[in-house]
Amino acid sequence: MRVGIVVLPTDRWPQQRDRWRRAEAYGFDHAWTYDHLLWDPLGHLPWGATVPTLVAAATVTERIPLGTWVASPNFRHPVPFARELAALDDVSGGRAVLGIGAGGTGHDARTLGADPLPPADRAARLEEFVDVLDRVLTLPATDHDGRFYTAVDARTLLPCVQAPRLPFVIAANGPRTMRLAARYGEGWATTGATPRGAPDADWWAGVAGLAARFEEVLAASGRAPASVRRMLSVDAAATFSLVSAAHFVDVAGRAAALGFTDVVVHWPVPGAPVYDAPEAVLEEIAPLLGTL
Repeated sequence: MRVGIVVLPTDRWPQQRDRWRRAEAYGFDHAWTYDHLLWDPLGHLPWGATVPTLVAAATVTERIPLGTWVASPNFRHPVPFARELAALDDVSGGRAVLGIGAGGTGHDARTLGADPLPPADRAARLEEFVDVLDRVLTLPATDHDGRFYTAVDARTLLPCVQAPRLPFVIAANGPRTMRLAARYGEGWATTGATPRGAPDADWWAGVAGLAARFEEVLAASGRAPASVRRMLSVDAAATFSLVSAAHFVDVAGRAAALGFTDVVVHWPVPGAPVYDAPEAVLEEIAPLLGTL
């Protein structure tokens, strides 16, 4: 079981820098930050920009993969975003990972003045976004005239270090977006099928259903199951995964039993309404990483 950690961009860089270094030193397998303009549950906190934060993290780490958890089409266009991702992969020496999903209906969906899209339209937008992004990152030039995006002779002249591009991890719960993950994704991610705060038993039951559904989608697509990593954002459950080392071990074991290859936890935010635990718990779980 591989374990990743999300470092939220809620502090000035001098405060964040040590967390990214410690994430690598503790032995986490990958590190991420949220891609939001503002995240509603922590809307009272400062919030930094995603890609510049990851680029800065790349300069103070050496081995750990770095990514977006998860990027949102709510406020992005695939052409300039492709350039940013290629630059991140370049600066990090080929350690960039793109986590991407359909986008929610909260603050990010309203900031640019548009009305939030219904679920079917968000899925269609994600399909188009991923297709255009993939082409811009891998082809000499891309033209596109679609429902949501337009591109004219779009080029990424300084491509990713990783070939043919950085890995895509696609967050998906429905059949349509799961098929997208099976087509384009080196990984599939989920936060579960229940609303935030649902009882842990209900949340795990929903996760089990999603894991089974994704297996069916993989089989129908012809993808070998071992070719797609299954990533579970375990802190969508009601109980924070890092309330104790014992609970963390239990969570990782339950995820592994459902076929997940990776779990993603969050750096503690003491006293916050989510992810509330002392940072000292990281010292307790660090010796367990790589043994799960």
